[in-house]
Amino acid sequence: MLQVSDLTYRIGGRLLIDNASVTLPGKAKTGLVGRNGAGKSTLFKLITGELSSESGSVQIPKRARLGQVAQEAPGNEISLIDTVLAADTERAQLLAEAETETDPHRIADIHMRLADIDAHSAEARAGAILSGLGFDAEAQKRPCSAFSGGWRMRVALAAVLFAEPDLLLLDEPTNYLDLEGTLWLENYLARYPHQVLLISHDRDLLNKAVDSIVHLEGGKLTYYSGGYDSFDRQRREAMILQAKAKEKQDAQRKHMQAFVDRFRAKATKARQAQSRLKMLEKMEPIAALTEESSRPIHFPNPEGRLSPPIIKMDKVSTGYDGKPILKNITLNIDTDDRIALLGANGNGKSTFAKLISDRLPAMGGEMAKSSKLKIAFFAQHQLDELRPTENAVDHVRLLMPDAPEAKVRARVARFGLPTDRMDTPAKDLSGGEKARLLLGLATFHAPHLLILDEPTNHLDIDAREALVLALNEFEGAVVLISHDRHLVEACADRLWLVSNGGVAPYDGDMEDYKRLILQGPDAQRKSDPAEDAQRENAQEKRKEAAQKRIQLKPLQEKIRAAEKEMARLQEKIEKLDEALADPAFFQTDPDRATKFAKERAFCEKKLIKTEEEWLELSAEFEEAS
Repeated sequence: MLQVSDLTYRIGGRLLIDNASVTLPGKAKTGLVGRNGAGKSTLFKLITGELSSESGSVQIPKRARLGQVAQEAPGNEISLIDTVLAADTERAQLLAEAETETDPHRIADIHMRLADIDAHSAEARAGAILSGLGFDAEAQKRPCSAFSGGWRMRVALAAVLFAEPDLLLLDEPTNYLDLEGTLWLENYLARYPHQVLLISHDRDLLNKAVDSIVHLEGGKLTYYSGGYDSFDRQRREAMILQAKAKEKQDAQRKHMQAFVDRFRAKATKARQAQSRLKMLEKMEPIAALTEESSRPIHFPNPEGRLSPPIIKMDKVSTGYDGKPILKNITLNIDTDDRIALLGANGNGKSTFAKLISDRLPAMGGEMAKSSKLKIAFFAQHQLDELRPTENAVDHVRLLMPDAPEAKVRARVARFGLPTDRMDTPAKDLSGGEKARLLLGLATFHAPHLLILDEPTNHLDIDAREALVLALNEFEGAVVLISHDRHLVEACADRLWLVSNGGVAPYDGDMEDYKRLILQGPDAQRKSDPAEDAQRENAQEKRKEAAQKRIQLKPLQEKIRAAEKEMARLQEKIEKLDEALADPAFFQTDPDRATKFAKERAFCEKKLIKTEEEWLELSAEFEEAS
C-alpha cells in the first residue's frame, strides 16, 4: 500500500503540491493524470526520495522494492539480454556467490532461493520482454552501444519490468515506443502482479492497463476508481453537482445577508440577525470546479480542390544508399484520405512518409503527384530545428515579412499558444508548446496532404483531443504514424500495414491488429459480444466523422467564399478611402470623386451584408460540427 499524507512541496516559490493526501491499495494499478506542469513527475521524485517535501510524508511498506526506468539509457558493450538479466540484483548476487561458495549448506540455500525466484526461466522471461518491446533474438545478443537513444530507453524499460519491483513507477513509458510496443506494454501491465503507478497521456493505455486514476490538480490528489473514461465521467458529474451546490449555497448566503442587513439595527430582530451572521461566518464557501480546457489547434484548409488521386504509386521502391527498404508499392492517396500506418519500428513507416513527402526519391517504379500538391510534414526530431533564442512570433514573422505585428500575433494565436508565451524563446517553451509551434509552422501554407510522424509525444490528454478535432475538421488528406491508439481510431478511415518490405491496406481494425501483435498471425479470433460492440462503435464513429466531413464541405466552401469576398471588399474600400482622402481630388475631378464615394458606399453596404451572411454560415457550421 502506498500512502501520501498531507504532502506539501514548493518549487521556485510556487506551491506545486498543497497538503495533498491519497491512499493506494496494494497491487493497485493506478494512472496519475493532470495537466502538463501540474507536478506529476515531481510527485514521483518525492515518492522515491529524490526530493524532500516541505511537510507531510510518503509511506511505503517496509522491504518493498521500488522500480523506475533509469534516466540514462545503457550505452555500454554488454548485450541487451545480459543488461536486462542484471536488473534482478538478487539473482545476479546468488549466481555470483554460487560460483565461489564452498559450504554445502549455503550452496543448498542458494539453489533453493534460486528455485524460489524462478531463476531457471530468467533468460526466457527477459527475452520475452525484449521481444515484446521490439528486439528480435539476434538484436538481444548485440551490445547496448549498437543502438540509438530511443532503443536504449526500451532496454532500460525492459530491465525494470524484468526486475518486477513491488511498486513500479513509470513516467510516460510510451514516449519511446511505437504502436506495437505500446499494445504489448498495455497487455503486460494489465497482468503485472504488483503495484503500478503510471504517468501517461495515452488514453487507451489508461483505460486498459489501470484500475484506478489519481488526478493531480491545484496541488491536490483525488482518487477515482476505474480507468480514464470512468474518471472523466465521474469528474464531470462531480463538477455538475458541485456547481449546483455552490448555486444553492450562494442563494442561501444572499438571503441570510439580506436578513442581517435589514434587521441588524432593530432591537426585536437583532438577536436573530446576529445568529445568522454567525452562521454566515461558519459557512464554508463551496469553490466552483473549473474545467481547464486546452487551447484549440487549427490547421488551415487547402485552397482549391485537386483531382484525385493526389499521389499515385505503381510498383514503387525506395531506400537508402542504393539499397531498397520498401518495394512494389502500388497505392493511391486521395484528396480526403485519412490513413494510419501500422508496423513495428524499423519496418519502414518513416521511410514511406519520407517517400511521399519528397524527402526520399523513388528508386524504381512510377510515382505521379499533382503539380499543385502542397505537403506538410511533422516529425518529433524537428523540435530540435526550432531556433532556440527566437520566440514564436519571430518564427512566424519570417513567413509573413510584410504583415503588420497584429496579424503575425493573430496567426501565432491560431497555433494554440497563449499570449503570455508568444515572446518566450523557443528553448524555454515546454515540449507541448514546441509541438504546437512546429505543427503551426509545418501547416502554415495550407497543405493538401498532412503527414504526422508521432505528433503526440509532448501533448497532454486535452491537447491530444484538440489535435483529434483539428484533424477531423481539416479538409485535406492525412497520413498518420502514432503510438496513440485513441488518435488512430478517432481520425483514421484506412489502415495501411508496413511490413516485410512492403506497404499494403490492412483489412482488420485496431482490435484485430492488437491480436496480431500479441498472439501472432495464426491466432483465431474468439467472439466477445462486448468487444464486438466496442469495435462496431469505433467503426461507426469513424464512418460518422468521414460522413460529417463530406456533409460540411458545401458549407465550408460557402464560408471560404464569403471570407474571400469580405477580403476583396475591404481591400477595395481601402483603395477608395486612399483616393478620397485627398481634398484636391474633389476639385480636379469632381465627377470621378462622386463616383468613388458612391462606389465606396455600395461596397460598405455589400461588406456588411456579406459579414452577416458569414456570421450566419459560421454559426450554422459550429452547430453542425
